[in-house]
Amino acid sequence: MARIFYNKLVRDKIPEVIEKSGGKYEIKKLRGVEYEKELIKKVGEEAGGLLAAKSKKELISELADVIDVINEIKRLKKISANEIKKAQEMAYERKGGFKKKLFLLWTSDTGYRSNERRYEK
Repeated sequence: MARIFYNKLVRDKIPEVIEKSGGKYEIKKLRGVEYEKELIKKVGEEAGGLLAAKSKKELISELADVIDVINEIKRLKKISANEIKKAQEMAYERKGGFKKKLFLLWTSDTGYRSNERRYEK
């Protein structure tokens, strides 16, 4: 049987699912910083699933996956819901929300950095 290499963090019951389908697998248990890094990568992976969602049901499922990973990061790093709420309030105060549906095409370089990609013309 051919092998498919995933090299990613998976949920706890995935080995059982593979076994029930007659498959073989190899896993390793992550610890410490390696686990933290893989959790952060998992947020990106799960968030990417939001783009692929074609129905409300799929969107809800993908959002649940993102929230599960975020909750695990909060648990691991001992971050409280109150700390998150305060950070959200501060961000809202500084930057606002999304109600105006603004889409930034470009800006002059003022030295401010976010998650932008830089393209020179």
